[in-house]
Amino acid sequence: MKRLFATLSEKDRRRYAAIETAKLGSGGISAIAGLFGLDAKTVRRGLTELALLDDPALGRVRKKAVDASS
Repeated sequence: MKRLFATLSEKDRRRYAAIETAKLGSGGISAIAGLFGLDAKTVRRGLTELALLDDPALGRVRKKAVDASS
């Protein structure tokens, strides 16, 4: 799970965490937030995004950071 999580975009990480949280039910937010090193608010945001019919961030993905040491 952690290897997959590390390859996802920020938006997809929130949503993946939310999906795994939903599988666990009660206590899932704390468990998944701890597993992935996320704030519980981030997991809750992912749950909210999954509940929306329309994706407000469709097509928006942050650009990768440029390494300043290069």
